[in-house]
Amino acid sequence: MQEIVNGILTWTWFSERHGYNFNGYLIRDPSGNLCIDPVDPSGPVLDELVGEGVARILLTNRNHCRAANRVRERTVARIAIHPNDADYARDQGTEPDDSLKAGESIGPLKVVAVPGKSPGEVAFHWLERRILVVGDAVIGNPPGRCGLLSERVMDEPPRLRDSVRALLDLDFDTLLVGDGVSIREGAKDRLKALVDSFPG
Repeated sequence: MQEIVNGILTWTWFSERHGYNFNGYLIRDPSGNLCIDPVDPSGPVLDELVGEGVARILLTNRNHCRAANRVRERTVARIAIHPNDADYARDQGTEPDDSLKAGESIGPLKVVAVPGKSPGEVAFHWLERRILVVGDAVIGNPPGRCGLLSERVMDEPPRLRDSVRALLDLDFDTLLVGDGVSIREGAKDRLKALVDSFPG
Protein backbone atom coordinates (compact mmCIF):
# COMPACT_ATOMS: atom_id res chain seq x y z
CA MET A 1 0.00 0.00 0.00
CA GLN A 2 1.05 3.58 -0.52
CA GLU A 3 -0.08 6.79 1.13
CA ILE A 4 -1.85 8.75 -1.61
CA VAL A 5 -2.59 11.71 0.67
CA ASN A 6 -1.81 12.12 4.35
CA GLY A 7 -3.61 9.44 6.35
CA ILE A 8 -5.17 7.68 3.35
CA LEU A 9 -3.59 4.51 1.98
CA THR A 10 -4.36 2.93 -1.37
CA TRP A 11 -3.60 -0.27 -3.24
CA THR A 12 -4.48 -1.25 -6.79
CA TRP A 13 -5.56 -4.14 -8.99
CA PHE A 14 -5.05 -3.83 -12.74
CA SER A 15 -8.08 -4.63 -14.89
CA GLU A 16 -6.96 -6.04 -18.22
CA ARG A 17 -10.46 -5.62 -19.62
CA HIS A 18 -10.66 -1.93 -18.76
CA GLY A 19 -6.98 -1.11 -19.22
CA TYR A 20 -6.58 0.77 -15.95
CA ASN A 21 -6.29 0.20 -12.20
CA PHE A 22 -9.10 -0.43 -9.76
CA ASN A 23 -8.33 1.18 -6.39
CA GLY A 24 -9.06 0.35 -2.77
CA TYR A 25 -8.59 2.81 0.09
CA LEU A 26 -7.93 2.74 3.82
CA ILE A 27 -8.65 5.91 5.75
CA ARG A 28 -6.96 6.11 9.12
CA ASP A 29 -9.39 7.43 11.73
CA PRO A 30 -9.09 7.46 15.53
CA SER A 31 -12.67 6.18 15.87
CA GLY A 32 -11.91 3.19 13.59
CA ASN A 33 -10.23 2.87 10.21
CA LEU A 34 -12.47 2.89 7.15
CA CYS A 35 -11.85 0.71 4.09
CA ILE A 36 -13.55 1.86 0.88
CA ASP A 37 -14.19 -0.44 -2.10
CA PRO A 38 -11.39 -2.91 -1.29
CA VAL A 39 -9.89 -4.42 -4.43
CA ASP A 40 -8.28 -7.85 -4.29
CA PRO A 41 -5.20 -7.46 -2.07
CA SER A 42 -1.97 -9.40 -2.34
CA GLY A 43 -0.97 -11.38 0.74
CA PRO A 44 1.35 -8.63 2.01
CA VAL A 45 -1.29 -5.94 1.42
CA LEU A 46 -3.89 -7.99 3.28
CA ASP A 47 -1.45 -8.44 6.15
CA GLU A 48 -0.87 -4.69 6.16
CA LEU A 49 -4.63 -4.05 6.29
CA VAL A 50 -4.90 -6.41 9.24
CA GLY A 51 -1.99 -4.63 10.93
CA GLU A 52 -3.55 -1.21 10.38
CA GLY A 53 -6.94 -2.45 11.52
CA VAL A 54 -10.27 -2.02 9.73
CA ALA A 55 -13.46 -1.12 11.60
CA ARG A 56 -15.82 -0.71 8.63
CA ILE A 57 -15.86 -1.56 4.94
CA LEU A 58 -17.81 1.02 2.93
CA LEU A 59 -19.02 0.15 -0.57
CA THR A 60 -19.87 2.93 -2.99
CA ASN A 61 -22.02 0.72 -5.21
CA ARG A 62 -23.25 -2.77 -6.02
CA ASN A 63 -20.32 -3.56 -8.34
CA HIS A 64 -17.62 -2.63 -5.85
CA CYS A 65 -18.07 -5.52 -3.44
CA ARG A 66 -14.76 -6.67 -4.89
CA ALA A 67 -12.71 -8.16 -2.03
CA ALA A 68 -15.01 -7.04 0.80
CA ASN A 69 -15.59 -10.60 2.01
CA ARG A 70 -11.88 -11.39 2.05
CA VAL A 71 -11.05 -8.26 4.03
CA ARG A 72 -13.90 -8.91 6.47
CA GLU A 73 -12.74 -12.48 7.08
CA ARG A 74 -9.36 -11.22 8.28
CA THR A 75 -10.41 -8.01 10.05
CA VAL A 76 -13.97 -8.73 11.29
CA ALA A 77 -14.97 -5.34 9.86
CA ARG A 78 -18.63 -4.63 9.16
CA ILE A 79 -19.70 -4.11 5.54
CA ALA A 80 -22.02 -1.22 4.65
CA ILE A 81 -23.78 -0.41 1.37
CA HIS A 82 -26.81 1.66 0.38
CA PRO A 83 -30.01 -0.42 0.67
CA ASN A 84 -30.89 0.17 -3.00
CA ASP A 85 -27.75 -1.75 -4.03
CA ALA A 86 -27.79 -4.31 -1.22
CA ASP A 87 -29.82 -7.05 -2.94
CA TYR A 88 -27.46 -7.11 -5.92
CA ALA A 89 -24.49 -7.31 -3.54
CA ARG A 90 -26.10 -10.27 -1.79
CA ASP A 91 -26.67 -11.97 -5.14
CA GLN A 92 -22.90 -11.63 -5.74
CA GLY A 93 -22.18 -13.36 -2.43
CA THR A 94 -21.52 -10.31 -0.25
CA GLU A 95 -23.57 -10.02 2.92
CA PRO A 96 -23.82 -6.39 4.08
CA ASP A 97 -24.10 -5.74 7.80
CA ASP A 98 -25.21 -2.12 7.66
CA SER A 99 -26.98 0.37 5.40
CA LEU A 100 -25.51 3.63 4.17
CA LYS A 101 -27.83 6.63 4.18
CA ALA A 102 -27.28 9.86 2.26
CA GLY A 103 -26.42 12.67 4.63
CA GLU A 104 -25.10 10.51 7.45
CA SER A 105 -21.57 10.88 8.78
CA ILE A 106 -19.18 7.96 9.21
CA GLY A 107 -16.00 9.08 10.91
CA PRO A 108 -14.89 12.20 9.01
CA LEU A 109 -16.92 11.29 5.91
CA LYS A 110 -20.39 12.35 4.85
CA VAL A 111 -22.36 10.01 2.59
CA VAL A 112 -23.50 11.66 -0.66
CA ALA A 113 -26.10 10.11 -2.96
CA VAL A 114 -25.01 9.84 -6.61
CA PRO A 115 -27.61 7.52 -8.19
CA GLY A 116 -27.74 6.76 -11.89
CA LYS A 117 -25.12 4.16 -12.65
CA SER A 118 -26.95 2.12 -10.02
CA PRO A 119 -29.80 3.25 -7.75
CA GLY A 120 -27.75 3.07 -4.56
CA GLU A 121 -24.47 4.63 -5.71
CA VAL A 122 -22.88 6.90 -3.09
CA ALA A 123 -19.75 9.01 -2.71
CA PHE A 124 -17.94 10.10 0.44
CA HIS A 125 -17.08 13.73 1.17
CA TRP A 126 -14.48 14.84 3.71
CA LEU A 127 -15.29 18.52 3.94
CA GLU A 128 -12.52 19.55 6.33
CA ARG A 129 -9.86 18.17 4.02
CA ARG A 130 -11.70 18.93 0.75
CA ILE A 131 -11.55 15.29 -0.36
CA LEU A 132 -14.19 13.47 -2.40
CA VAL A 133 -14.13 9.68 -2.82
CA VAL A 134 -16.17 8.20 -5.68
CA GLY A 135 -16.82 4.69 -6.93
CA ASP A 136 -18.39 4.36 -10.38
CA ALA A 137 -20.05 7.80 -10.59
CA VAL A 138 -16.84 9.27 -12.04
CA ILE A 139 -13.66 7.53 -13.23
CA GLY A 140 -10.11 8.84 -13.54
CA ASN A 141 -9.53 7.93 -17.15
CA PRO A 142 -7.70 9.14 -19.14
CA PRO A 143 -5.20 10.05 -16.38
CA GLY A 144 -5.54 13.63 -15.20
CA ARG A 145 -9.13 13.90 -16.41
CA CYS A 146 -12.57 12.86 -15.21
CA GLY A 147 -14.70 10.50 -17.25
CA LEU A 148 -17.78 8.32 -17.12
CA LEU A 149 -18.23 4.62 -17.65
CA SER A 150 -19.97 3.44 -20.80
CA GLU A 151 -23.70 4.16 -20.82
CA ARG A 152 -24.37 0.49 -21.46
CA VAL A 153 -23.45 -0.28 -17.82
CA MET A 154 -25.58 2.56 -16.41
CA ASP A 155 -29.15 2.09 -15.21
CA GLU A 156 -30.09 5.74 -15.87
CA PRO A 157 -27.47 7.82 -17.73
CA PRO A 158 -29.36 11.16 -17.47
CA ARG A 159 -29.82 10.66 -13.74
CA LEU A 160 -26.13 9.91 -13.30
CA ARG A 161 -25.20 13.07 -15.17
CA ASP A 162 -27.49 15.04 -12.84
CA SER A 163 -25.82 13.39 -9.83
CA VAL A 164 -22.33 14.22 -11.11
CA ARG A 165 -23.39 17.80 -11.85
CA ALA A 166 -24.60 18.10 -8.23
CA LEU A 167 -21.15 17.08 -6.94
CA LEU A 168 -19.94 20.51 -8.06
CA ASP A 169 -21.94 21.95 -5.14
CA LEU A 170 -19.45 20.30 -2.77
CA ASP A 171 -16.15 21.83 -1.69
CA PHE A 172 -13.30 19.54 -2.75
CA ASP A 173 -9.87 19.75 -4.33
CA THR A 174 -8.83 16.06 -4.24
CA LEU A 175 -10.78 13.34 -6.05
CA LEU A 176 -10.04 9.74 -5.10
CA VAL A 177 -11.51 7.37 -7.68
CA GLY A 178 -12.36 3.69 -7.54
CA ASP A 179 -11.42 3.27 -11.22
CA GLY A 180 -8.46 4.91 -12.96
CA VAL A 181 -6.09 7.58 -11.67
CA SER A 182 -7.00 9.86 -8.76
CA ILE A 183 -6.56 13.63 -8.97
CA ARG A 184 -4.75 15.02 -5.94
CA GLU A 185 -5.34 18.72 -6.60
CA GLY A 186 -7.47 20.86 -8.87
CA ALA A 187 -10.03 18.06 -9.12
CA LYS A 188 -13.12 20.26 -9.00
CA ASP A 189 -12.02 22.07 -12.17
CA ARG A 190 -11.48 18.71 -13.88
CA LEU A 191 -14.93 17.57 -12.84
CA LYS A 192 -16.45 20.81 -14.11
CA ALA A 193 -14.80 20.20 -17.46
CA LEU A 194 -16.54 16.81 -17.60
CA VAL A 195 -19.89 18.31 -16.64
CA ASP A 196 -19.48 21.03 -19.27
CA SER A 197 -19.18 18.28 -21.89
CA PHE A 198 -22.56 16.75 -21.01
CA PRO A 199 -25.26 17.00 -23.69
CA GLY A 200 -28.04 19.52 -23.33
